[in-house]
Amino acid sequence: MATTNLNIRIDKEVKDQAEVIFSELGLNMTTAINIFLRATIRENGIPFNLKLEIPNTTIKAIEEGRNIARDSSVKGYSNIDDLREALEA
Repeated sequence: MATTNLNIRIDKEVKDQAEVIFSELGLNMTTAINIFLRATIRENGIPFNLKLEIPNTTIKAIEEGRNIARDSSVKGYSNIDDLREALEA
């Protein structure tokens, strides 16, 4: 099998942290990158999910806000002056 060189740029801190993990796994950077590339070929794409997620705390806060808005026993304010007054009390 013929080999070739691959030059990439990466933050030093990211590289150093990854090398520590790879070392603990008994791997070097070259082997880890080869594993990633072979998994990419096998999966015919990135071998893990790439997605944008709303953090759970945000989802919970949104749900809490919606529940409060629906709860008729929770006092609401129609202007900022009334809200300030209530907060100062």
